[in-house]
Amino acid sequence: MSIRTDYYHLWDLLSEEERLIQQMVHEFVDQQVLPIIGDYFMKGEFPTELIQPMAELGFFGATLPPEYGGQGISYTAYGLIMQELERGDSGVRSFVSVQSSLAMNSIFRFGSEEQKKKYLPKMARGELIGCFGLTEPDAGSDPGAMKTRAIPDGDSWILKGTKLWITNGDLADLAIVWARDHEGKVRGFIVEKGTPGFSANPVKGKLSLRASDTAELVLEEARVPKENMLPGAYKLAHALTPLTQARYSIAWGAVGAAMACYEEALDYAKERIAFGKPIAAFQLTQQRLVDMLTGLTNAQLLAYHLGRLADAGKMRHTHVSFAKRYNVRTALEIAREARNILGANGITIEYQSMRHAANLESVDTYEGTYQIHTLIVGKDITGLEAYA
Repeated sequence: MSIRTDYYHLWDLLSEEERLIQQMVHEFVDQQVLPIIGDYFMKGEFPTELIQPMAELGFFGATLPPEYGGQGISYTAYGLIMQELERGDSGVRSFVSVQSSLAMNSIFRFGSEEQKKKYLPKMARGELIGCFGLTEPDAGSDPGAMKTRAIPDGDSWILKGTKLWITNGDLADLAIVWARDHEGKVRGFIVEKGTPGFSANPVKGKLSLRASDTAELVLEEARVPKENMLPGAYKLAHALTPLTQARYSIAWGAVGAAMACYEEALDYAKERIAFGKPIAAFQLTQQRLVDMLTGLTNAQLLAYHLGRLADAGKMRHTHVSFAKRYNVRTALEIAREARNILGANGITIEYQSMRHAANLESVDTYEGTYQIHTLIVGKDITGLEAYA
């Protein structure tokens, strides 16, 4: 973390362990992500070569106890991992966030001891990749409208339905699939790759999150063993619980994207000569850079305090909505400004800002749109629901 992007010296507030983790991930991104991510973005593929290195560095399920393959690190430290990964690319952070916060966290929170021991250590080692199947073609912001059904049949459950916009869906060895049962309860299931009737179809033609694996999950009377149902999950609130941690990851990750764009714009403005001097010497450019740094610093402070609230057990889902809403929208605005400062050069893959801006258009939408999080916080401060 450089002084250019740590204007209020948040580094001084981190523990020694948190600093070491941040530095380690920073170096990983510089050495292994940034040299290749532009090519993968252009190809529209996730860089699978990063999976094992990330597993070896302990990124997957990092907050979980060591007996399940985790590192037992603080939530603030985990946030710093997300920040640095998204400094590389939103797709890389999304991969780790889904593996950790959604798939592994669902098993850890709602799974049986047998399920935890069977899946979590292998997922932590990157031997099993997971995804999270909640969103449907007609049930995004309104997950309660899900149409996927789970029907008991002897020693199995029969799952019928479709999930869409599923990160890691095509790469995944297992999916956490949410479905409504015959009693109207929302249940979670571990659906393994190769299950008859279960398939994943890659989503093609994306203009955003191109270096992320996105798929449609199709369940055509997929037969899942009863022992693969998550015993602790039986209502919609349980399906939404892992999203709080995933949104926490996003709130931190957006800071990393904003850092990358601000630094790129600052460096470019100091080097680009126009009318005989660097464009950074013009008042309007300085105003834009100061506004970018102000937004970035506010986002850093929000993420940092959110991490400390999480570590103290005081974080509420509304706190996460507040930070996700502000940090992502702010990062998107910073990315757009950076692209503008870069001029025509900003539209090329040699620079980062437009790639980040394109990615953040999706990040601003997924796991709760800006508007949905506005209503979540609005309800919290007024006591009045305005969803309908």
